[in-house]
Formats: sequence, C-alpha cells, structure tokens
Amino acid sequence: MIVSPEYVGRTCRPLEVRVTPRRAMNYAAAVEDDNPRYLDDTQSDGLPAPPMLAVALTWPISAHFAEHWGDTGFPAEILSRQVHYSEHIAWARPLRAEELLTVTGRVAAILPHRAGTHLVIEYTAADGTGAAVFTERIGGLLRGVKCDGPGRGEEALRGGGDAPDDAPPLWEKTLPVPRLAAHWYDAGADIHFPIHTSPAFARFVGLPGILYQGTATLSRAVAALVNAEAGGDPARVREVSCLFTAMVFPGDDITLRLHARRPADGGATRLAFTVENAEGKTALRAGSLLIGG
Repeated sequence: MIVSPEYVGRTCRPLEVRVTPRRAMNYAAAVEDDNPRYLDDTQSDGLPAPPMLAVALTWPISAHFAEHWGDTGFPAEILSRQVHYSEHIAWARPLRAEELLTVTGRVAAILPHRAGTHLVIEYTAADGTGAAVFTERIGGLLRGVKCDGPGRGEEALRGGGDAPDDAPPLWEKTLPVPRLAAHWYDAGADIHFPIHTSPAFARFVGLPGILYQGTATLSRAVAALVNAEAGGDPARVREVSCLFTAMVFPGDDITLRLHARRPADGGATRLAFTVENAEGKTALRAGSLLIGG
C-alpha cells in the first residue's frame, strides 16, 4: 500500500460536541482520578473538566471516518494498518462543563517512517465565539504503508523537546491498572475499539489479550502529575505530548517516572516523564507536560 502526501491540508466536516457535567465526571471516573474538582458541581465558578477529556471530544470524527472525511478522497482502507503512535494536545484555556464546542480537523502531516508512514491529524476545538479551546494532533503509524515521496508537514510534529528518558527519576509512582480498567475507559470516555474490550478480536490480531488504551494510560499519568506537581489544579495544564512505544495490559501495574522539571516561558514548568509497563518496557516515551505558573 502507498499513501500520497498530497492529502496534507485537506479538512473534514466539523463536529459539534457539548461538554456536560456527566461527561466530565465520567471521564475522571474512567481513569480513577478522584480529584474533587472534577466531582463537585456546586463550585461557584462551574465544574472543570479533566484536560484529557479532549481526546474523547474529538473521537467521534475518527470513529465515523467516512462521514467526516469521505469528501477528501483519503484512502480509508489504509487505516486498518494504523496504530496510535504519537499524541500532542495544547490547551488555550481550561475545559469547562456546559459549553458547546465545534471541532474541525485537517490532515497535518504524512511522513515516511522506518515502519511505514506517520500520519498526523490535527483537530481544533473552538467555543461559541470562535476562539480555540484546544488543539490535538493525533499521530498514527501506518504499518507497511509506504509514503510516496519525502512527505509533508514535518512542522506538525511538535513536542516538549528532548525529554531525558534515561535520566534518574526525581520520583516514581506505581499506578495499578485494574482488570476492568479498559472497560471502564470504553464506557466512561465513550471511546470504543474492540481490541480494548474483546478478547476474541485481540486474539484474532495476534495478541494474548485485550490492550489498555494508550490515551487512558496517558490520562492516568497526567492525573498523577497534576495532583503531585500542580496542586491538583487542572487549570494549570497547558500542553502534553508523548510517544506510545509499548503495550499495557489490564490487570498490570505501570510505573510513572518524573525525570526533570524545566523552567519555561511565563513562569511555567515543563515536566519530562515516562511510563513503564509491567514487563519493564517504556510504554510512554518522550513524555512532556507543561504546567502554568
């Protein structure tokens, strides 16, 4: 299979999505984030949503690819070879419950990779005034799909810089992933793909069992970092990025390691982190979380 970089820049049909208190609370519960800010709807300034809810708000476009991307001519059949490889989200402001957002998307990058092709889709969520709330760049690795030419859109591969994955950690924390965690995330985040809940499907594709979702693993890491390094205040979260490089299975423990705190513009702090799976492999590599001052 071959994919052409000519699709870079093409846009999808927009999606309107409402952030409700129920949806915000359910996402927090799905990753066992008991930060009281997400669970108390009596707060005078409204209920904040977990920052990582962003991935659930854009998911319907990916889940209904033909409906939203069909007019672009993008070859949807190659997506059967896709695995989630990279993630980058930047928040212009905190997510709040009871707001209506419009999500637009574009193909941001199609680049050659040693295992195939790196496809990056960029989604931007805007509020009723047209102001951006967050931008997400989802990177998929199209295994065995050749990029026709040198590729386009390398500038879309934004991250937090050179994260010292091999540096001694400042601290580490074991995060249990319960046996039912993938099902909780499937239901609470409303992000469904059978490899995460169907043992039959997982075995069909050669896996020993269902996988824990990559964005769920990242969400657990972000929650722990916010609680430990940002005083539990989600409004301080500005940006997160990582690469997904090894599998996590429900029922296993994962280990979050904070490797560095670096000063950033405006009094912010950039945290470099990794997550290791139960086999000692790095499941989340080059993790970077920007916390405002």
